[in-house]
Amino acid sequence: MSDDEPIVLPADTLAALLEFQNEKQQREEEFGKLFIKSLAKFDQVQIEDAEYAKELADEKALAAKTDEGLTVKDMNFFQEDWKLSQFWTSEETANFQADELLEDADEDTFIAIISAPSVYAAIKKRDPATVPTKNIYLFEIDKRFLLLAGATHFVPYDFNEPLNFPQELLGKFQRILIDPPYLVEYCQAEYRKTVDALVGDNKAHEKYRMTASTGERMHEIIHRLYPGTRMTDHVPAHACGLQNEFSFYASYESPRFKFAEIPDDVEVKKDENNDENKKEEKK
Repeated sequence: MSDDEPIVLPADTLAALLEFQNEKQQREEEFGKLFIKSLAKFDQVQIEDAEYAKELADEKALAAKTDEGLTVKDMNFFQEDWKLSQFWTSEETANFQADELLEDADEDTFIAIISAPSVYAAIKKRDPATVPTKNIYLFEIDKRFLLLAGATHFVPYDFNEPLNFPQELLGKFQRILIDPPYLVEYCQAEYRKTVDALVGDNKAHEKYRMTASTGERMHEIIHRLYPGTRMTDHVPAHACGLQNEFSFYASYESPRFKFAEIPDDVEVKKDENNDENKKEEKK
């Protein structure tokens, strides 16, 4: 066969490829329709901001504003955008971290999931009767995830503007999970500003839990930014098989994990504080 001859696929392979392409196109069209509807719903809530602020503490009033028919629950619906440093965690990891956020929570517990949509999806897929609180918010730069969280629990978030979120949420949260997109100190430090604002005085609360899923080499930075938060022996896995060494950090030990010994050969990447580290956020 010469290099000039066209490659001819077997009939069954060609049929499978065409089926895949048709399914992909259909899924993208469906996503587009849902996304447009959700943006309209989100804009409606934002326009009613003054009224919305008064109703923020009333979950029943908020629920009436959320069109559950526009939300999705499966991460397979969302393709990773590597340009935004998006790498979904495995289903097992997402459920593990979701369990930690929900453990011993009650109806008054507020949970912030920041840049970790896989974990939010893991909670969303559960029977609502088994989820102890409705106060679970997804902070995300990627507005596609409005479809996942719904208009009243989705918070547009860019770590370059760490305090740019509804002021009604200041000091509300007892449970935090962060998954910063970049393994540099500048990015981690901006997340710290967000966490401090969201938690407020709740660090002394009996239900307070700080958790982070980020690179192993970030351990010194995480320990410095969040005193008392340490690397654990839970190792996050990614659905795409990402080989980077990630770790799970927590302010407490759990029946599911213990604090880990820090390997001697782990390097900490120092922040050069240049413009490259100040890119737009990922997820």
